Amino acid sequence: MNARARLHVATAAAVLAGTAAFPGVATAAPGDPGDSSDIQVSVDIPVIHQPGVLALTVAGNAVTLSENGSTALVRQFTGTLPTVTVTDTRTAQEIPAGAAWAVLGTSSDFAGTAGQPVISAGHLGWRPRLIDGGGTGQVAEGEEVVTVLDDPTQPGNNVGLTDQELLVSTYDSAAVTGGSYDVNADLFLRTPADVAAGSYHATVTISLFE
Repeated sequence: MNARARLHVATAAAVLAGTAAFPGVATAAPGDPGDSSDIQVSVDIPVIHQPGVLALTVAGNAVTLSENGSTALVRQFTGTLPTVTVTDTRTAQEIPAGAAWAVLGTSSDFAGTAGQPVISAGHLGWRPRLIDGGGTGQVAEGEEVVTVLDDPTQPGNNVGLTDQELLVSTYDSAAVTGGSYDVNADLFLRTPADVAAGSYHATVTISLFE
């Protein structure tokens, strides 16, 4: 009960007490023992409005590459990056003017579990694939990044995942807010044919920036 409701009840009690002090003024008959009375209590609870968020989720934390498409000079191992989802629940008013978001990826070197020579991250490339970009046409996947063993397919893109490479982005956060967007990528590791046999492990880090 709020302060206003408490004040109202106290005032009503004072008036009733005052009328009882004057003879000849009718007062309510006292209730019989065991009588009861119901009081209805109401309250309006407002919705808590939480601010929206821009969030990144990945549908898995591991992928195994399998040999596929090797030649006499180059061994190739391929797989698929787990689906990456960007979700934006913000209102347009919560987004800074001119804001844009991007998901970037980079890889560590491949370390051998039995002391084999390291395979540098430059040997791992990807080809992003937009699965669901919504209906605005303003969410797009990044360009292919090929490996240090390849000729470039775009100017200067034969570097592998050694730096922050673009997976998916938009140029206008406010235009695509309120949706979820899915992307993955074809992964390919290309090594010289004489690469040491054994198990290798690397870590691909996916990051969302705005």
